[in-house]
Order: sequence, then structure tokens, then C-alpha cells
Amino acid sequence: MFTRASGSVKAVEDVSLTVAAGEAVGLVGESGCGKTTLGRAVLRLIETTGGTVRFDGEDITRLSAKELRARRRQFQMIFQDPFSSLNPRLTVGQSIGEALDIHRLTPDPAARTVRIGELLRSVGLEPEHAERYPHEFSGGQRQRIGIARALAVEPRLIVCDEPVSALDVSVQAQVINLLQDLQRDRGLAYLFISHDLAVVEHLCQRVVVMYLGRVVELGETREVCRAPKHPYTQALLSAVPVVDPDSKRQRIVLGGDVPSPINPPSGCPFHPRCPVAEARCRVELPALREVAPGRFVACHLA
Repeated sequence: MFTRASGSVKAVEDVSLTVAAGEAVGLVGESGCGKTTLGRAVLRLIETTGGTVRFDGEDITRLSAKELRARRRQFQMIFQDPFSSLNPRLTVGQSIGEALDIHRLTPDPAARTVRIGELLRSVGLEPEHAERYPHEFSGGQRQRIGIARALAVEPRLIVCDEPVSALDVSVQAQVINLLQDLQRDRGLAYLFISHDLAVVEHLCQRVVVMYLGRVVELGETREVCRAPKHPYTQALLSAVPVVDPDSKRQRIVLGGDVPSPINPPSGCPFHPRCPVAEARCRVELPALREVAPGRFVACHLA
């Protein structure tokens, strides 16, 4: 009775996206839509049951543990919670230096200390902070430490898993500006996971909108935010605060709750909450189709 499978959940299904060198791609959607699962699968922090993940044309899902370790330098992750992502028993210098030691990136202890100091300076901290423990820092400073740790191996791609959601608004702006500066100076590529379209619009060149494990809209961030085509994207954007008090934006309130991924609805997964759903939407799953150059939408009515 304890081993019998009662069902299965497809946390992510039929998702296809690309991130170019030096590009920031936003991945947005409600909690539970599969954003973090996708981000972790890209880095093989969790194993996929199907599909491929290609980095420079090589399918990393087929690499052995030894082969994968040699390529880990190319892609890193910034975690959502700066309080739990750092080992409280290690000093900041030990946390950052661990990656340097594993990949043998410094020839001696003196060079290691210098490199750690450089990394801390690059994220707005001081070299002497290397001797302190995580509990001695604020949330924003801890996230900066997490960024420095990710940068230690000089990656080309960083998956940012809601890196500012646990921070105060003023600190969020500082961390976002830091990420922009690092991308410009180092040519980094970001897969930026967030539920906040305003943040994604500020940081990312393209955006992928997910709902219940599937992509419902994809395109250039400016175009998607200016004229969203999927009803779900329209509802997300209507919830973004607007500075202009005379704005005529209409708030779209979605009824009901997000369906359970254990028992997803037939047809379009969004149809139980969609304000414009038709009979066809209840029985036929819409394909993600290109409606304009570089613009994809999974909706029968788009």
C-alpha cells in the first residue's frame, strides 16, 4: 500500500525555449506553474523524464556525473531564499572559495584569497566580509554573496530563481541593477524566473509566460507587455501597479483557482478561468503557434 503509484504529475510539459549568449530571458507565471522545476531541470539539479537540454549544442541530460562536473562551470544558479541557500556553518569566504577549490581555479591560498576579495567587490561588498558568517548580513547582502558564489567559476549562463522576491522593495532595485551591470560587463546570459512582470520588463529582452506547466505566450518583452495576446498574460499585466493615476488600464480578475496538476482540465488548461473561453477550448489543446515573427501564443482565439 505504501509503494503503489496513485497518479503522476507533469510539472513541466512541452516546453521549448532558447537563451542566446548575453541575453536575459524572463520566465513568469503564478506559483506552482513549473518555473522553478524548469530552471532546475535546465541545470540538471533535478533529472528530467524526457526531452533534452542543450548547451552549445550538447545534450547535457546524457552526460555522466564526471562529464557534467567538467561543464558545471558554464552554468550556475542564484537561489530564491538568501537565508537558506548559504551554509550557516561556513564563512562567506569558505562558501565562495568552495567552488574555486572544486574546479581548481586558483594556484595557491594567497591567490584564492585575492580572488574571493575581487568577487566580493564585484557585488558591492568588501574583502574583509569574507571572514564573517551569513547571519551577520542582511537579506540583500546575503543575496549579493549568493551572486558572488555563482560568479566564482565565471559561468556563461545563470539561472536566477526569483532572486529578489524575498527582499524589500528598495533592496530589490539594488540587486536588479547589480544583475544588469554584471550582465553588461561580463556578457552573461540569464534565465530569470519571476512572478513579477514589472521586474522582467526592466531586466529581460524576451519573456516566456507559463501556466500549469506549459508555455502560453513567448516573445520580446516590450511587445508582450505592450500588447499581450493570451488572456492569461493580459490578466497578469493588469495586476502590475501603474504609476500614472490617470491610467485607464482595466483590472482583470480571474475566477476560481489554478487547477491541480494531478488532474489537469481537458483542452486548454486555462479554460476554467478564462473570461473568453469557447466550447472548442474545453476539448482541444491549443498548439503554441507563431502569430508574428518571434511571437508565439497558445490560444485558439489569438
